[in-house]
Amino acid sequence: MDVTLTKFNEVYLRIKCEPSVARELSEFFTFEVPNAKFMPSVRNRLWDGKIRLFSPGTGKIYFGLLPYVKEFLKEQGYKVAYDTDFSKRNLDKSITTKFVRSLQKKKFKAREYQIDAIHTILESHRGLILSPTGSGKSFIIYALTRYYVKKLEHQKVLIVVPTTNLVEQMYGDFADYGWFPDEHCHKLYAGSDKNTSKEVVISTWQSIYKLDKKYFSQFGAVFVDECHLAKAKSLTGIMTKLHDCKYRIGTTGTLDGSEIHQLVLEGLFAKHKEVTTTSQLVKDKHLSNLHIKCLVLQHPKELRGRRTYQEEMEYLATNRKRNLFISKLAATLDGNTLILAQYIEKQLVPLCLIIKELCEDRTVHIIYGATPTEERERARELVEREKNAIIVASYGVFSMGINIKRLHNIIFASPYKSQIKVLQSIGRGLRLAEDKTECNLFDIADDMSYNKNRNFTLKHLEERVKIYSKQEFDYEIVPIKLKS
Repeated sequence: MDVTLTKFNEVYLRIKCEPSVARELSEFFTFEVPNAKFMPSVRNRLWDGKIRLFSPGTGKIYFGLLPYVKEFLKEQGYKVAYDTDFSKRNLDKSITTKFVRSLQKKKFKAREYQIDAIHTILESHRGLILSPTGSGKSFIIYALTRYYVKKLEHQKVLIVVPTTNLVEQMYGDFADYGWFPDEHCHKLYAGSDKNTSKEVVISTWQSIYKLDKKYFSQFGAVFVDECHLAKAKSLTGIMTKLHDCKYRIGTTGTLDGSEIHQLVLEGLFAKHKEVTTTSQLVKDKHLSNLHIKCLVLQHPKELRGRRTYQEEMEYLATNRKRNLFISKLAATLDGNTLILAQYIEKQLVPLCLIIKELCEDRTVHIIYGATPTEERERARELVEREKNAIIVASYGVFSMGINIKRLHNIIFASPYKSQIKVLQSIGRGLRLAEDKTECNLFDIADDMSYNKNRNFTLKHLEERVKIYSKQEFDYEIVPIKLKS
C-alpha cells in the first residue's frame, strides 16, 4: 500500500507514507492566512503567514479532516490501507427520534432538522453543527448532553462557551427544557471552584484553557458552543488536551467564509453540517419577518477627502450630526430597540446621552464589555417586560450571546463587514414573541466618496449587501443627505 491511515488518538490521524507523498499532502493542507501580510510577525519575517495542517515530520493531521485526506488520496490514485475501523455507527433513526421525543415538554416540540442533527452526531460521535440564531441550537446541545450523561458512567460532560452570559443562559435553557441544572450542572467561571461531582461542567474557555491535561481526563464528551469565537490557540489547546475524549461537538451560527477557518474547526470536530438557514426559519414562521433598510448618509462634499481607515472610523464615531441622526431615528421607532456600535467612549456613551435627552419617558440601557454579567442579565429581563426600551451596546457583547425575544428594531451604528458579526447581530432580533412577528434592521452606512474613490465604510456596506443577498433577505438602499 502507498498510504496507511491510523487513528493516533481522538485529536489526530496518523498518515504513514513515502516522503514524496508527505510533501504532496503538506502542500495540499497549507493555507495562507487572510490579511497575514499586515501582521507584524509577517512584516518582520518571523512567520510566512501560512498555516500547515499536516506535519510531514510526525505524519499527524487533525482527525476531523479524515474525509478530505481520503478524497485527496483517491484523486491522486494512491492505494490506502486502514489500521483503524473508521466506519460510522449504524443507528436506526427511529431510536434517535424516540429518545428526542422523550425529552419534550408539552409546550415544546423538537423540529425535524434538530432530530437530524442529533442523529448525525450520535452516528459519528462528533460533529460541527451550523445552526443559526433561533434554530434551537441549545436544545440540540441539551438533548445530546442528556444522552451522554446517561451513556458515560464514569466520565463527565464538558460544555465550553465564550462568555459568562452564555454560561448562565445555557444553565437557564436546561431548566426551561425540564431538567434540574442545580442537581446536574456546575457553572465554572472566574472565581468558581473547578472541581465538582456533578455530571456536567459549563465553563467559559478562558476559565479552563490553561488547566493541565489531568483535569481534562475526566471528560468523555465535549461541546464547544460558538466555537468560531474561541481564540485559535485556546480552542486547540483545550481540544488537544482532551486527547481521549471520544464525543466532540462544535456548534456555531455561521463560519467566517475563509477556508482555513473552516478546516481548522472541522479538523477539531468533524465536517460541518448546516441544519437549516435563517431564511428557511423565517419562511416556516419560526422567526420574525426581517425588513432591512440600508440608510446611506451622504456627507457634505467639503468634509470628504482621503482618510486612513482608522481616521475614517474616528471621524464617524465622533461625528455629532451622525450620532444625532441615529439617536433621532431610535427615538421615532416603536418597540424595543437595540443600537450596536463599536467604540465605547467615542460613540456608545455620546449616543446614550443624546438618546436620554430625546427620550425622557423611555428606559435606556448601556451595555458593553465592562458591564457585569448580573447587570446585563437584569437589563435583558427588564426589556423582555417592556415595550419601548432602548439598549445601546457594543458589538462584542450583544452581537452574540444575549437573547431578547421582544426586540423589534436593530440599528447598526458602526460599519462592519464580518459575516459572523452581521448575521449574529441580526439574529438578536429574529426571535418570536407573543406580540412580535416583525423585526426591522436599519443599517447605517456612509458615503464619503471623493473623485472616483469609495471610502472604506461604503465598501463595507457592499460586503454586507452581499451577505443579505446570499441569505435571501429583503433589503432596500435609501440615500439620505447628512447636513453640515
